[in-house]
Amino acid sequence: MNRKVILIGNGGHAKVIADIIKLNNDEIVGFIVDKGYDTNNALGLKWLGDFTVIDRYKEDYEFIIAIGSNKLRNQISELYDLKWHTAIHPSAIIDTTCIVSEGTCIMANAVVNSSAKIGKHCIINTGSIVEHDCIVDDYCHLSPNSVICGTVKIGKEVHVGAGSTVINNISIIDNVIIGAGACVVKDIVESGTYVGVPTKKVEKC
Repeated sequence: MNRKVILIGNGGHAKVIADIIKLNNDEIVGFIVDKGYDTNNALGLKWLGDFTVIDRYKEDYEFIIAIGSNKLRNQISELYDLKWHTAIHPSAIIDTTCIVSEGTCIMANAVVNSSAKIGKHCIINTGSIVEHDCIVDDYCHLSPNSVICGTVKIGKEVHVGAGSTVINNISIIDNVIIGAGACVVKDIVESGTYVGVPTKKVEKC
């Protein structure tokens, strides 16, 4: 099915999503960003206008929030009632028992295994692994080559850094940042930033 998609955003993350959409033989109508941002695009996509034009297009097209910030994806999705596009790279491996919710992007060579559930407007980045029976809540970002082992529950707006690992049966509360290369070996029950092997919370100065 040829879907017509509008990107919200125009940075590096948007370029990757644009590539996935094209690989799936869907059509990119253009992108939306506010006038204060660069309205040019390296892929030659058309700038449709700022956020005030969304109502003009909402009935005929699907949208995807092509922005890396978990918080911004959350805010934008709450503001607009749109038909959200889900972008899955052809090389990603998604088990047939998985649930992938609207607005999520799953990038090249990612793996989502049996009975995992991925929430709305998540980023499952290049080469990341979500093992069996995991729950990844809305607006999360699993960075490249991160590994989420079996039966892990991740709350909303969690950022898991590149190359990091969460061992099996762990639970992580909402609004957590896991640093690159970190290893989570016990539940995280307090929001904040965690780094190291094993992870420790970074205390505010």
